[in-house]
Amino acid sequence: MKLNKQDILHALKTITVPGEGENMVDSGAVTNVVTFADEVIVDVTIKNPSLQARKKTEVEILQTIHRDVYEKAKITVNIKVDAPVSKPKNEIKGKPIPGIQNIIAVASGKGGVGKSTVTANLAVTLAKMGFKVGVLDADIYGPSIPIMFDVANERPLSVNIGGKSKMKPIENYGVKVLSIGFFTRPDQAVIWRGPMASKALNQMIFDAAWGELDFLLLDLPPGTGDIHLSIMQAMPITGAVVVSTPQNVALADAKKGVAMFQQDSINVPVLGIIENMAYFTPEELPEHKYYIFGKEGAKYLAEDLEVPFLGEVPLVQSVREAGDVGRPAALQTATPIEDVFEELTRNIVQQVVYRNENLPATEAIKITTMAGCSAVNKK
Repeated sequence: MKLNKQDILHALKTITVPGEGENMVDSGAVTNVVTFADEVIVDVTIKNPSLQARKKTEVEILQTIHRDVYEKAKITVNIKVDAPVSKPKNEIKGKPIPGIQNIIAVASGKGGVGKSTVTANLAVTLAKMGFKVGVLDADIYGPSIPIMFDVANERPLSVNIGGKSKMKPIENYGVKVLSIGFFTRPDQAVIWRGPMASKALNQMIFDAAWGELDFLLLDLPPGTGDIHLSIMQAMPITGAVVVSTPQNVALADAKKGVAMFQQDSINVPVLGIIENMAYFTPEELPEHKYYIFGKEGAKYLAEDLEVPFLGEVPLVQSVREAGDVGRPAALQTATPIEDVFEELTRNIVQQVVYRNENLPATEAIKITTMAGCSAVNKK
């Protein structure tokens, strides 16, 4: 069949440009259409720089032409991103940590959704893939990473680097770990105000001998508070991953977590959302899935917010047991849960690569107003 250019353009008018209200022909997003026999080449320029927007645009073009023009058409889609570069006025160039290539913040709006468990398993999976990985437990008031890496009784040593004394992170399973939990007793509560907690974090970030790392994962505390702001002021974050369960209560807070990173004054790229405890499958009924906390809530949230959906983690007893004994479940070879975390990790790495190729470097934020704060320098 010989394809007609006008038929292709007419079909493409039914597709809306991501992030805009106009169809992609009238908006000028379609820059060129070339047909030859049953082959068609479509050149498109979009303004949304996200990988999800590119994939969505390509899939919609393929589906529309196959449905409305010719189902056996051979289609090539060339997508170019023309995103306007705008930098918030209250940002300054971030000071990267020497030797650390990518800093990934793992966050959640609500506690108890398995953020630390996901962080630990992503870290060991990255290490298994051959990357150099570190984990900074930034959950000052509830550090759990030392337990999950079976290093709760360890204490970091002091090493001399370039004439300066530095903390040497504890290492297990090929992952370097630092946590406030190394410096407190198991029964000791950390009762600190924000400035003191922020100072402790800065010491673990800048006074540590991390060495060469491909990825530093930050296990952030729940919510959108002072610790998060301190972290993002201290260093440029490559991107953020938000963890949620499918439950509406958790999704409402996860939405706030995404909004925090996307604020103009913060401007940290959101790499995607992970749905934890997505479903339960009994061992004796491997073909059954019980959606205890709801079904695909985080997936729908990702679509609504136009951020990537990175994948789902089932509610599996061995994941909890592995975390409690200090050996992350992703280390269990030839198991479904290993496959789950490998897929999640691949998706995150893919998003990081795309982000680094298509977006400018993240900048550490600088607070420029003191609204609501009283002067402290009084005579």
